Amino acid sequence: MTIAQHLSGTCRRRACFETIFLPAIATGQDRSYVKAPLTRPSRQVPASLPSFCPLSLAAIMSSIISVANLSKTYGSGFKALKNVNLSIKRGEIFALLGPNGAGKTTLISIICGIANPSEGRVLVGGEDIQTSYRKARSLIGLVPQELHTDAFESVWATVSFSRGLFGKPKNPGHIEKVLKDLSLWDKKDNKIITLSGGMKRRVMIAKALSHEPQILFLDEPTAGVDVELRKGMWEVVRTLQQSGVTIILTTHYIEEAEEMADRIGVINKGEIVLVEDKTTLMQKLGKKRLTLHLQNKITALPESLAQYELELCDDGATLIYDYDTQGERTGITSLLGDLRTAGIRFNDLDTTQSSLEDIFVDLVRTS
Repeated sequence: MTIAQHLSGTCRRRACFETIFLPAIATGQDRSYVKAPLTRPSRQVPASLPSFCPLSLAAIMSSIISVANLSKTYGSGFKALKNVNLSIKRGEIFALLGPNGAGKTTLISIICGIANPSEGRVLVGGEDIQTSYRKARSLIGLVPQELHTDAFESVWATVSFSRGLFGKPKNPGHIEKVLKDLSLWDKKDNKIITLSGGMKRRVMIAKALSHEPQILFLDEPTAGVDVELRKGMWEVVRTLQQSGVTIILTTHYIEEAEEMADRIGVINKGEIVLVEDKTTLMQKLGKKRLTLHLQNKITALPESLAQYELELCDDGATLIYDYDTQGERTGITSLLGDLRTAGIRFNDLDTTQSSLEDIFVDLVRTS
């Protein structure tokens, strides 16, 4: 289930869908939605944390989102989240990766106040998402994967309407700035139905930014967008970060996370497998591949090379050797010597670094 499905339900009219973004609270376990009362008790960050919380007070104060011991169990008994602990730093681009059904949508839905947790706590900008919903939710802009807008409204009206849903006073200057930053200003009077897919996605981002949030969730922001438009969206995201917005990105395009993210989080089967700085992750878990192009084809590897994890390609003329760059020894020197002893000569060799996608696949496979 996608976030948009969480949001849209059976609503067909724009006003019906948009009221999801009003300060509303999920009631019970059936995820029905009601308008929040005009006042709700606020809750500040406590001077000391409850004993169950694994995050230090210092970590919470330096983070814009803090998730502690978060679990979600549905009525069927299915555990979508299992004791998740996560801290998002202010001003970073954080990529949340995971296979389908890993728990990404459930986690984001709870952080945004769309669904209730079974256990645990979420602080957004120091506000508890459950006991101080209005304040916490006003800090968040959410861009779902599916495009849900009134096709016959203008871009200007659509974005302005979203701002009003958060109780913000009219501010044409801010709307103008958002549209210009997203290269939508010349489209401000156009009906949504006349826009391309890439432009419609920019309108969704403009709507999410209309109430001046500090945090922006992007769920598959370039889904269904061609390569050139995807790169354009990357530039938009970088510009938003430079303006001070914290961005949480979910994507199936691993190269997108590799290109943009400051930190990477991997979730699988409802559990956080890893959270790491992207550069550090690539260095720690990345491997290099040595490819040897042989002078003469061979049909099998000699027994003397059994100690090496070599792969002989189908063409019989290419050998592949993967090695850990963080290990004490790569084994390359001894491998080349043993190849020479075995009478195997090569014309050329090259090395490549494993991509974030390779690392992600390995993490999911072993978790």
